[in-house]
Amino acid sequence: MAHKTVSLRNPYSVVLLSLTLIIYPLTAWSELVIRVTQGNDQPTVVAVSPMIMSGVQLTEDVSAIVESDLQRSGLFKTIPRANMLAFPSEPEDVYFRDWRLLGSEYLIVGSVSLLTEGALELSFSLLDVNAQKTVFKHSVKGVEGQLRDLAHLASDKVYEEITGIRGAFSTRLAYVTAKQKDGSLVYRLNVSDSDGAREKIMLKSSEPIMSPAWSPLGDELAYVSFETGRPAIFRQSLTTAARKQLTNFRGLNGAPSWSPDGKQLALVLSKDGNPEIYILDLESSKFARMTRHFAIDTEPTWTPDGKSLLFTSDRGGTPQIYKLTVATKAVQRITFQGNYNARPSLAPDGRTLVVVHRASGVFHIATLDLVTGRMLELTETRLDESPTVAPNGAMVIYATKQGDRGILSAVSLDAGVKYFLPAKSGDVREPAWSPFLR
Repeated sequence: MAHKTVSLRNPYSVVLLSLTLIIYPLTAWSELVIRVTQGNDQPTVVAVSPMIMSGVQLTEDVSAIVESDLQRSGLFKTIPRANMLAFPSEPEDVYFRDWRLLGSEYLIVGSVSLLTEGALELSFSLLDVNAQKTVFKHSVKGVEGQLRDLAHLASDKVYEEITGIRGAFSTRLAYVTAKQKDGSLVYRLNVSDSDGAREKIMLKSSEPIMSPAWSPLGDELAYVSFETGRPAIFRQSLTTAARKQLTNFRGLNGAPSWSPDGKQLALVLSKDGNPEIYILDLESSKFARMTRHFAIDTEPTWTPDGKSLLFTSDRGGTPQIYKLTVATKAVQRITFQGNYNARPSLAPDGRTLVVVHRASGVFHIATLDLVTGRMLELTETRLDESPTVAPNGAMVIYATKQGDRGILSAVSLDAGVKYFLPAKSGDVREPAWSPFLR
């Protein structure tokens, strides 16, 4: 949906189509395709030696997945496999001189072995080429269908060792795709790996689906669906696909946001005549009204300590971000730069606020340092919306336009790294980055 100043007053102004609702917990549709467009000016050069097979036929190229993960971060440049002089799998097989000649700073070697029927172990080592030493040896275990998971875990370990930042390659994305079929739009709620692979369709409908939000454990989604003829909030298990409708009020039911402990949902209801922020206790199913104002209050998001909510309101005349203390319901304005700031998303540090910010009539993704008040525009494209921050605080994924198609794009919080995630077909929108998964 394109941003307009009036969009806050009509956040669900969409054409309702006839209902056909089908749950597809395990069906792939159209995976995202990732293209890195901007990386770090001085990337760390890493070589990933092909992982050998020991007693097992690999269904995935583990080394290629690790390479792709590290390249997608924008902080690393990998050595092409065709340029490698050897393919060692153990540190003792490494001739450091060969890898220095290729300009590699680090080398990853490893192998996959079959432990028991269906059980695998990925053993890998990170070597410092210049220091000619092994930095660490590590192993992760899983079953045959988890090779991609094991590869992402290896990427996380390497990324954290070199950068000091926890890796987020093992996380997942939720997003909505829309595609024309027989003259009507078909909406799908999808979940994929962080690299867009293994896309699963959780919900398919001829009615709009909006605002997916992850539970703190990453095992459920809350979202808005129009399948009942008006917006309603649902929660859905990602393992069983079981669904439960949480709201059925007249008017707006939208913008669900899980509390950090997973016991509550902040949401927006207009059941009393005006869009206001409410909190739903998921155990008792009781609603507590948090705001009372004639303006539009919407898009709540929790602070990491669970004591406050940030939300969008036009109570000051234009959409801006406000902070509400849950215990007292006291409200204070947070943003003052520009005449439009909306869709707040907090980085895990609780200090960096990501917003949709309008400057010179164009909507960009920007960050606001809540301590210093410094605002930084991260994007240069038009009609950027729906930012969601990675659980390690390194990247932001947001929805934007490429030609006449809706796509996802990603940018680092310092704007130094960028990549696109268009779908192979249809529009993609409403991204939500999962928490770290256990």
